[in-house]
Amino acid sequence: MPRYAQLERRTLAELLLAVGPDAPTINEGWTARDLAAHLVVRERRPDAAAGILLGPLRGHADRVQATVAAQPFPQLVDQVRRAPWWSPVSNPLVDELTNLLEFFVHHEDLRRAQPNWRPRTLSAELDAALWKRLPIVARLNLRRFPAAVLVQAPGHGEVSTGAGGDRLRLVGGPGELVMFLFGRQRVARVQLDGPPATAERLRTTRFGV
Repeated sequence: MPRYAQLERRTLAELLLAVGPDAPTINEGWTARDLAAHLVVRERRPDAAAGILLGPLRGHADRVQATVAAQPFPQLVDQVRRAPWWSPVSNPLVDELTNLLEFFVHHEDLRRAQPNWRPRTLSAELDAALWKRLPIVARLNLRRFPAAVLVQAPGHGEVSTGAGGDRLRLVGGPGELVMFLFGRQRVARVQLDGPPATAERLRTTRFGV
């Protein structure tokens, strides 16, 4: 079975080297170097990784990330490329589960910030792997959103979520829906139908991932 997390990891590492450490990403305030350092901290510094999600620990995480980012860029990218076997989030038992969406999204964070970017044509197998994980993400991130949201990926399936109210329909390929539901709405190529004010609220909602 293909290991898509590893494929996204490798192609992201290649792109990091191709664009260089100062290239922009779609993450506000982050360069390619910052993105690489984030991934290294997440995998290799469990003492700091919790601060990525937990506010009280963010100061320590930021300090560790700054230290990691100060390494020579090729060395930093090499650490992105080679997952540590002992990592809680990257060991062989959990790698595909915990890293496919992480590396897909961050690969696109870098790709979509570059001039003249175009959406990738994903393989049917990668589309299916992304869709397999997408209903959980949709239900988690939209469960409190004040509308009834139908998320559809033609050829793959659909999922209903939201807290009820106005009806919205969010349609796109699995990769585009992943980007939208991970808070990258402004660069996600999706169709969003429903009352304009509610649709705009969804387009500007911060999902926290």
